Amino acid sequence: MTDAAPLPYRIAVLCYLYDQDDRLLLLHRAKSPNAGLYSPIGGKLEVELGEGPHQCAVREIMEETGLEIPIDQVHLFGMVSERAYEGETHWLIFLFEVRQRIDPSRITTYEFDEGTLEWIDVDAVEQLPIPRTDREILWPNVRKHRGGFFSIHIECDTDPMSWSIHESSAD
Repeated sequence: MTDAAPLPYRIAVLCYLYDQDDRLLLLHRAKSPNAGLYSPIGGKLEVELGEGPHQCAVREIMEETGLEIPIDQVHLFGMVSERAYEGETHWLIFLFEVRQRIDPSRITTYEFDEGTLEWIDVDAVEQLPIPRTDREILWPNVRKHRGGFFSIHIECDTDPMSWSIHESSAD
């Protein structure tokens, strides 16, 4: 292990919603982090309120899509820790897959201050501008572990990045 810089630690969720055609809902981000790139919807836990990861996922889905998803429909299927992402922050990220298929017509607003929501064919995600960690590590594992679980640690402060998988169970 290398010495980590004294950086702030953030805790967040990413939420993977699929429609009946197996397209993934992504946010074309207008704000940092990752402005101009595509990512799943999500956001930071309200740690000062003691918010749990599942509650955060439900809240973020509501805030970004207007959808009320019951908590038993969000399945924790991944946990990712990133050391020194972009040299600015350490991250602990919980990944959730919404179990029910989403009817795109239920989302009333596709544009908001965070960016624009778009339904993307899962085979086209790799061709989009997405964060390097997503392209090289996260997205291949998301596809492999849908319905299962994985846990990964990424050392973003090395060149090239290094990572290790700590748990893996594909459904």
